[in-house]
Amino acid sequence: MEKLFQRKVTVTLKYITVALVSAILLLLIESSFAKREYAISAFLTVGLIAIAITYLTNFSIPMKFFLPGMFFLFAFVVGPILYTIAMSGFHYQTGNYISKPESITQILAGGIRPDAAQTTFDIIIGEDPAKNLEILASDPTNKKYFLATATTKTDLDPAGLAIDGNGDATVAPGFTPLTPSQQAAEDKALATTRFAYSSDYFITIEGGNVASLKEQSLKYDSSTDTFTNVLTHAVYRDNGTGNFANIKDKNDQLQPGWRAPIWFENYAKLFTDPQIRSALIPVFIWTIVFASLTVLTQFALGLLIAMTLNRKLHGRRIYRSILILPYAMPSIMSILIWGGMFDTEFGAINHLFGTHVHWFQSALYARLAVIIVNLWLGFPYFYLICSGALQAIPAELSEAAAIDGASSRQIFRKITLPLLLQVVAPLLVASFAFNFNNFNIIYLLTGGGPQNTLGGAVAGSTDILISYTYKIAFSAGNQNLGLASAISVVIFVIIASISLYGIRRSKVLDSFK
Repeated sequence: MEKLFQRKVTVTLKYITVALVSAILLLLIESSFAKREYAISAFLTVGLIAIAITYLTNFSIPMKFFLPGMFFLFAFVVGPILYTIAMSGFHYQTGNYISKPESITQILAGGIRPDAAQTTFDIIIGEDPAKNLEILASDPTNKKYFLATATTKTDLDPAGLAIDGNGDATVAPGFTPLTPSQQAAEDKALATTRFAYSSDYFITIEGGNVASLKEQSLKYDSSTDTFTNVLTHAVYRDNGTGNFANIKDKNDQLQPGWRAPIWFENYAKLFTDPQIRSALIPVFIWTIVFASLTVLTQFALGLLIAMTLNRKLHGRRIYRSILILPYAMPSIMSILIWGGMFDTEFGAINHLFGTHVHWFQSALYARLAVIIVNLWLGFPYFYLICSGALQAIPAELSEAAAIDGASSRQIFRKITLPLLLQVVAPLLVASFAFNFNNFNIIYLLTGGGPQNTLGGAVAGSTDILISYTYKIAFSAGNQNLGLASAISVVIFVIIASISLYGIRRSKVLDSFK
């Protein structure tokens, strides 16, 4: 009876959980569909169907455990990777964020100018009998008065109007003025509405009770997909890379542009564009050097300390506890503290050694500082790994080698190190991959500098690929997300290749066959 009751409670909780999750997914599906995010909507719909089939039927028992992990894997790993690959094939940078229809709308909105006489009108904002926005415009100098909506203009006879002391009309037949609160509610519409005047001119509200006469200096022809400047007669055509460009001068482009597919052009720029290539090659070399030196120094120091503390020492437990502290402390705090210690004027490093080194103004010293700080942050990890691996090596092997006359150095080189590397090799590969993308240490300690910002350089002396990519994607001057996506894909390929090669060489997966 008790088991039956527990089963009913469990089943009830399952249905409640599935119902809550399904309700949340339905809400997200509706929201994403309303915002025209059809890919997200489709993914969530598939997830909702998978949840219903998996947990409301006995279709697959193992899938009940795998489905949550698979859902988050596709949502937060596979999805971003596919999106990054897709964006790497687009002209996607500052000035080219929106879609083409939005670009055309904004170009038309910005392609206007006042008429030659810079005519203005005194206006009262109101609405016509059909509740359309309407203005009562007055030109006291020429004694002209008219009503205008977005589509119509009606001239008025001054004799039939109520005119104040300034010569402005205040009342007109069929016109109802808006109250201040009503105007505030219509503020957005009033800012974007073009009130009719003639075939070549329109009226826009400049603020308060004043409007000006404007003309469209850029006209769009949808049949030919071109813009024409009515003043210079220049014709702008889609250049295929996300901008309308002057057919006689390709550098003369209308802004804003739009996201346009350029396929492998971003990848080609990595090798063909001298400005990008000149920065990318040094950054790539330093990234390899930085990751390699970091792994080697952290492993060497961790192994040295592990071998030292593997012997019987007084207070060994205290030493071990102290050595773990750098690993236990949040890395962000450690990096910021070290940054203060390397300060030229007040830092503890210069004060301790009696020097006056500008650590973060010299490329050599800045790189040395990065290696030192990263060594401090990472050696406890390798100390723990090596300490455990050393204790797993049978002591009989070393004893037998010593009996045969092998020196301590020979025992380490021929027995201890090879056996240790069998265990640690996959972790060395993983550490290399992590430091290849170690954004925190670069961003927080040096910011990628020293950097020649006056010379227009994007990459600094300590920038690695990931921090260089961040600057390309989010720099204040020009955010090139398409190029940054291409570099991210290259980083992914490099790391994946190195990791797979290292795992194959270490034969760590052989035991799973």
